[in-house]
Amino acid sequence: MFRGFYTAASGMLAQQRRTEVLTNNMANANTPGFKADQTSMRAFPEMLLQRFDQQSVPTEGGLNLPLNKRIGSLNTGVYMQETLPSFMQGDLKDTGLNTDLALLDINMPINPESGLRGSVFYTVSGADGQPRYTRNGNFTIDGNGFLTTASGLYILDNEGERIQLSSDRFTVNENGILTGEAGETARLGIAFAENPESLRKEGDGLFAAADDSVVEDAYNADGVQFKLQQGYLERSNVDASRTMTDMLTAYRSFEANQKVLQAYDRSMEKAANEVGRIG
Repeated sequence: MFRGFYTAASGMLAQQRRTEVLTNNMANANTPGFKADQTSMRAFPEMLLQRFDQQSVPTEGGLNLPLNKRIGSLNTGVYMQETLPSFMQGDLKDTGLNTDLALLDINMPINPESGLRGSVFYTVSGADGQPRYTRNGNFTIDGNGFLTTASGLYILDNEGERIQLSSDRFTVNENGILTGEAGETARLGIAFAENPESLRKEGDGLFAAADDSVVEDAYNADGVQFKLQQGYLERSNVDASRTMTDMLTAYRSFEANQKVLQAYDRSMEKAANEVGRIG
């Protein structure tokens, strides 16, 4: 009986965690460049149940032989194995602002090991000074003329240096060449992750490379083709209707496991208070 109790409880925990991921996706449906998280569920190993019995053999002295009777397999529960972001291209939104930039994937090589397409990112300087990567092109100019993210992190050029401008009246061509009003030029730092699932999600639209390693320069990566569009933002790739449907499915699964758990609880209560009662 306790096996089923814990199996139902594991189902409730897995669906609760899935609901939390889906809720976060829905909350970021309007966040530029946000990449929706996807969950994968996995069952615990199944147990093979056997009943130990004995068979009496009619001999002069009497003989009992041990006997195992197979009952069947029992699943021991489920858990959320991992959460991975989807790097599918989001739709572009026309904002008309010079400081808004959108990355548009044209050709991204497929990783032969994972079978997934690579992805390109803007390179920014994290709070600890280490490179971070983002698809959110909602940039701004700070009080010192540096190009930054909305949260104040510095945008880096292809040499790993901060980009300083004389004003917000600048242009960016499809190849990432930025030209300021006073004639200053820089090339936006664009990184290419061959296996984007290896990146660590840090929140606020930022990703970090595993073990703080440096991601490859997209301009020199073989087979990588992309372009930048000024005055546009890449929308979140969250499918709101699909996410709502998945949230309802997760809620119903949680509710079903909850009812099973309550049934086990009533059975155990009856066994303890009624079946085991001495009259």
